Amino acid sequence: MAGKDAAKLPRKVYESELLRLQTELVKLQEWVRATGARLVVVFEGRDAAGKGGTIKRVSEHLNPRVARIAALPKPTERERTQWYFQRYVEQLPAAGEIVLFDRSWYNRAGVEHVMGFCTKEEHQLFLRQCPIFERMLVEDGILLRKYWFSVSDTEQQERFRRRLEDPLRRWKLSPMDLESITRWEAYSRAKDEMLVHTDVSEAPWYVVESDDKRRARLNTIAHLLGSLPYLDVPPPVLELPKRPASTGYERPPRDLQTYVPDHAASL
Repeated sequence: MAGKDAAKLPRKVYESELLRLQTELVKLQEWVRATGARLVVVFEGRDAAGKGGTIKRVSEHLNPRVARIAALPKPTERERTQWYFQRYVEQLPAAGEIVLFDRSWYNRAGVEHVMGFCTKEEHQLFLRQCPIFERMLVEDGILLRKYWFSVSDTEQQERFRRRLEDPLRRWKLSPMDLESITRWEAYSRAKDEMLVHTDVSEAPWYVVESDDKRRARLNTIAHLLGSLPYLDVPPPVLELPKRPASTGYERPPRDLQTYVPDHAASL
């Protein structure tokens, strides 16, 4: 497995293998749909660890009616009074569906715990209940995969700097993200404690070295595919029909409709 000091993967190699793996993801999707499987993939890690980019590459060519991303906002006042796992249960897949969690119930083990958004008692309760909750999911037939994206402190800070300077990615940076720099060790201790309690045989954690985003994406997708018993489902036989002969339809005059201005013509 590539370590943090491995050379950055060449773009040409990356793009070629990514296309191959994404083709396999489409096959996985069709297998999930045909068999009625239920797949849940949890993506966790520090801010700027590369979760979002990997999720984007996983879902890029998938049918959004089959594979969807669950990225929940902060809980409402009502949700705060519910059982902690309740709003996540609502996001779980039905037969023939894939759900990709861009952060998940593990918020309580990380951000909420470190930032003081939950009590110590709530945090300890989560660590006790989480393995039970996940065993219930697996026992009910859900295919559960959990990935932790591990990024170094220097690489995280460099990614924050690039986001700060890039107007297209500036929205990804929040004051809480920046505060995570000053709480690096607190997040490390929280992650270690989380793994001790929730890395169980029924639902193990898989750690992804993510200083090189290209390697992290390929390694995650390849592992996900290799961990599932999917088969190539033959697609239905389709033939493009011949266009029927005209029956006299005439298109209305163009000036009766409002068209988008041709901005491209001014380039």
